[in-house]
Amino acid sequence: MDLRTGLPVVGMVGAGQLARMTHQAAIPLGQSVRLLADSVDDGAALVAHDVVVGDYRSLADLRAFAPGCDVVTFDHEHVPNEHLRALEADGVNVQPGSAALRYAQDKQAMRERLTELGVPCPRWAPVPDAAALDAFAERVGWPLVLKATRGGYDGKGVWVVGTALDAAAVIASGTPLIAEEKVEIVRELAADVARSPFGQGAVWPVVETVQRDGICVEVLAPAPDLDEELAERAQALALRIAAELGVTGVLAVELFQTSARPGDEHGGLVVNELAMRPHNSAHWTIEGSCTSQFEQHLRAVLDYPLGATTPTAPWTVMVNLLGGPDGVTPALDERIHHLMAHWPEVKLHLYGKTFRPGRKVGHVTACGADLELVRRRAAGAADYLMNGGEL
Repeated sequence: MDLRTGLPVVGMVGAGQLARMTHQAAIPLGQSVRLLADSVDDGAALVAHDVVVGDYRSLADLRAFAPGCDVVTFDHEHVPNEHLRALEADGVNVQPGSAALRYAQDKQAMRERLTELGVPCPRWAPVPDAAALDAFAERVGWPLVLKATRGGYDGKGVWVVGTALDAAAVIASGTPLIAEEKVEIVRELAADVARSPFGQGAVWPVVETVQRDGICVEVLAPAPDLDEELAERAQALALRIAAELGVTGVLAVELFQTSARPGDEHGGLVVNELAMRPHNSAHWTIEGSCTSQFEQHLRAVLDYPLGATTPTAPWTVMVNLLGGPDGVTPALDERIHHLMAHWPEVKLHLYGKTFRPGRKVGHVTACGADLELVRRRAAGAADYLMNGGEL
C-alpha cells in the first residue's frame, strides 16, 4: 500500500512498452506502477518514478522487488515459472498466477491443455527428433510449422519447413520443439478479453491482425465483414479459455480464421497463440474503447470491477511503427511536427526506444466512420514517420 495515497501498489516485472502504457493508464487511477526493469533506459523506466533495476531471471531480485507490492504482474511471459511458484509460496499476490502463465510460457503445455479442453487447434505433435517429425509429416503432410516451446515472439522461434531437409538444422540445434500443421487461413484474428480474480469477464470486439514476416503491422477494429455469430463464438471461446486456465488480467487469444467445414461447431476458428498480458492486438483500445486494455489489466489484477469496452468510433485502426532505414530525413522531431499538421486526427505513441530498422518503436491510431479512409490515414502517418520523404 502506498502510504501517501492509501492506494494499492502494482508491481510490474518488465519495463518495456507494455509497462510504459500501463503506467500511463495508472496515473488517472491515482497510482504509479512499480517496475522491475533491466535498465534505467528501458521505455517505462524513463517515465515512472518507482523503478528497481534487476534481473527477472533472478529469484533473489524478484524477492527483493515484491515487498510493498499489493500485486505483481508482468509485461512479458519470460519470468521462470519456478520463480513465480516460489513467490507465491512466499505469500506474494501474483496475477496472473504461475499455474496460468505456464500455458503462455510453454507451447507444448498450452497445446496439451487446449486439446484436453476441446479447443480448436492446428494438429500438432512434440518433435524430440527427426523421426518424430517424419512420423507427424506422414500424418498431416508438408509443409509444417516448427515452434520453439519456450521464448518465441514476433516471428522469432518459428520456422516454416517444406521438407525434412529444411527442418534438419532446426532439430539439430537442440531447441525443444513442437510441430504444427500449416493451416490454410482466410485471415488472422484476435479476441482480447480480461478476467478478474473474482471471475468477472469483459470482452472487446474481435479484431483483424495483419501480419508481415511474423510481425503484426496493422490491427483493424472490429474485424471487417466478420459474421456476428462467428465474432460471438470467438469472444465466448476466449472467455472460456481465460476461465478454464485461471487467467487474471488481459488475455489475448490469437486466432486463425479458416474455411469452416460442415459440422464445425467453432465456425473455422483455430487458436494460434495465447498471451496473458496487454497485447499488441489491443493497443487500439487506448483511443478506440471506453476502457483501454491497460486500464482494464490494472482493474483486473487489483480485482476491481472491470470497465466498459464500448467502442468510441465505428472503426479504429492501429499501425505499428517499425524502424525505417538509417539516415531518414527530415529529423524525427520535424517529422513528428509534419505528421501532426498533416494528420491532426491521428494519435501517436512512441515507446522511448532508439530507432533501428525493423524494431517496433511505437504505433499510431486513427478512428472514424469510413474504414478505408481511416486505414489510409494511419498507414500514411506511420510510413511518413518511419521513412520520411515528401508529403
